[in-house]
Amino acid sequence: MFANLGFGTLVLILIIVLLSAFRILREYERGVVFLLGRFYKIKGPGLIIIIPGIQKMVRVDLRTVVMDVPSQDVISRDNVSVKVNAVVYFRVVDPQRAIIQVENFLAATSQFAQTTLRSVLGKHELDEMLAKRERLNMDIQKVLDIQTDAWGVKVSNVEIKHVDIDESMIRAIARQAEAERERRAKVIHAEGELQASDKLMQAAQILSQQAGAMQLRYLQTLTNIASDKSNTVIFPIPMDLVSALTDVIKNRNSGVS
Repeated sequence: MFANLGFGTLVLILIIVLLSAFRILREYERGVVFLLGRFYKIKGPGLIIIIPGIQKMVRVDLRTVVMDVPSQDVISRDNVSVKVNAVVYFRVVDPQRAIIQVENFLAATSQFAQTTLRSVLGKHELDEMLAKRERLNMDIQKVLDIQTDAWGVKVSNVEIKHVDIDESMIRAIARQAEAERERRAKVIHAEGELQASDKLMQAAQILSQQAGAMQLRYLQTLTNIASDKSNTVIFPIPMDLVSALTDVIKNRNSGVS
């Protein structure tokens, strides 16, 4: 009876061991297999066999990981304190290095992303953080990708989410923007006045070259003024005509005397 019970237990243990030797890896998973503590090979996807007690397998997910970088305190090059957070997109391209070269590639990538975010943004001014995010994203991505390449990790993209600044700095930026708008308005107005004066000078030169052009211009102006009954119209008289009339009056007065 005990012999039969021992044999049955042995068979049950053997079945459990055999079942534990079979592993199923999904399409996006790979298994890093170690043989007696040494790297053996990369297996998967699908059904694989692991020798219990001799081989050990570590699963690695090859899908893209979306990691949220916590808000970091950054001091810009123009000494403005801001809080910046970002999102990092990366994936494992070499499962062997991701397991062997670093203890925890997820934690390592997260910590390095935080320090890189502070160091890269600290080299730029606040205006660049607000207006040139695409270029800053590329700079951060390149620095991260160079370092994580040794870990078998590929950083595909980095996106800065928010740049939070103090209320006092927001008001200062608003005043600066308003002053800039006023400056541009004055420059545009001055340029318009300059262009108008140039055109008026050209028109005056053209009118001065034609004897009757000025008289026609007078008549056109009078026509425009006469359209409004409330206006008082004063007719200009040429000085040569006034001189002629004065000479005639003097001559008549001399004849009478």
